[in-house]
Amino acid sequence: MTIELLLLIAASIVVLSVTMSKVSERFGVPSLLLFLGIGMLAGSDGPGGLYFDNARLSQAFGVVALAYILFAGGLETELKAVRGVFKPAISLATLGVLVTALVTGLCARYVLHFSWLESLLIGAIVSSTDAAAVFAVLRSNNVGLKQPLRPLLELESGSNDPMAVFMTIGLIELIKNPGQSPLTLIPFFFQQMILGIALGYFMAKLFIQLINRINLDYEGLYPVLCLGWVLLTYGLTAWLQGSGFLAVYITGLMLGNSSFSHKKSLIRFHDGIAWLMQIVMFTTLGLLVYPSQLITVAWQGFLFSAVLIMVSRPAGVFLSLLFSRFNFREKHLISWVGLRGSAPIVLATFPLLAGLDKAPYIFNLVFFIVITSVLLQGTTIPFMARLARVDAPLIRQRRYPIDFDNSEAMDLQLVDLIVPYGSRAAGKPIFELNFPKDCLITLIARGEKFVMPGGATVLEEGDVLLLLTNHENLAIARAILAERREVKAE
Repeated sequence: MTIELLLLIAASIVVLSVTMSKVSERFGVPSLLLFLGIGMLAGSDGPGGLYFDNARLSQAFGVVALAYILFAGGLETELKAVRGVFKPAISLATLGVLVTALVTGLCARYVLHFSWLESLLIGAIVSSTDAAAVFAVLRSNNVGLKQPLRPLLELESGSNDPMAVFMTIGLIELIKNPGQSPLTLIPFFFQQMILGIALGYFMAKLFIQLINRINLDYEGLYPVLCLGWVLLTYGLTAWLQGSGFLAVYITGLMLGNSSFSHKKSLIRFHDGIAWLMQIVMFTTLGLLVYPSQLITVAWQGFLFSAVLIMVSRPAGVFLSLLFSRFNFREKHLISWVGLRGSAPIVLATFPLLAGLDKAPYIFNLVFFIVITSVLLQGTTIPFMARLARVDAPLIRQRRYPIDFDNSEAMDLQLVDLIVPYGSRAAGKPIFELNFPKDCLITLIARGEKFVMPGGATVLEEGDVLLLLTNHENLAIARAILAERREVKAE
């Protein structure tokens, strides 16, 4: 195959995947499934006829892609939103994942008659969840979730992959070295998690210092710097025997909640990179699987999907949230939205590279479980959210034609404030509001339109003011808008 033909095929797959994402948005089918389908159609069993059988390359693509996806997820997670659900989310990401793996492994032991370690390996591989697919389905159906379910699921999905990776690697080592004691995994677990958290935090702080001081001549080099930093964080942590995935997520989380130069442009850039990584990862993994071989694991795949949906995931959720404030309906919804996503398929390549006897069967089984999980759970999430009465109107983030890139050197921020109904500010021109002189209204969003403000511009109830101000003046502006007008008694 010539390089020209290879580039043509790769570009066609990317363009087709991006175009098909519109289908995902319109019909509520998770994009993950479409990307996998494109890869399978392009493979040797499909009309594309491309032969691809390189598990090592697929794993390399998957690891790099997952690192960027987790980093982007951390960038977009607000600490103030997840602070109230930190304990239950971490419990879900550790105890919940462990219980899910144990129950699924128990099922594998008695259904497949594998050894205990091989059975638990299957449970470990499919134990993590993918919240990105959940929110994509909800967004396409204009359905939101009541607080604090969304931040809980966001934090859980970003932090549960390292636990699944640890269990998968640890169990493979025990299978390859039968004389090794399982107790050796305990210090390995703490080493992975402690180094992952510590190095993730350290690399985030170091990056902020670097990007604020380096003052590059070409703005296009800042995204390149950040791309390299993600891989540096993962590679350094993994080399020191820590959890590289946890480190890049922590780094993204810290950066997303800090001020530094070019922050907004980097967040937008990594959002695009995360989508590209999903396309590359899923189409590559789709090429690796042979659809004809999935038929041989069909009934086991359906059985394990049913066990995961009805038993394993609920057991993990209800046990890990036993002492939380979530009610039964909320726990049921959390159980249902535990979609299997990118991580299980990537982890399914680990046994292939380790040369385990059952590795091809495990890969096909996991692939089938992911597909059925996305199909069965993904398409019914909006219905289940309404059934559990935890759905809420979807609030889409407004996009403004004005942007502001803050840094630590400036005590300024661009925020949007709504003029409440019944506010004394409504019906008055801006110059009568006595806003601080250093508080600048740069734009007014009124319905679907934008209004350029002036001193004589009269505010209306429901207007959204885009304010450029510092922290002190922001509090004054909030107080002015919050004042209620007097209601005259009849």
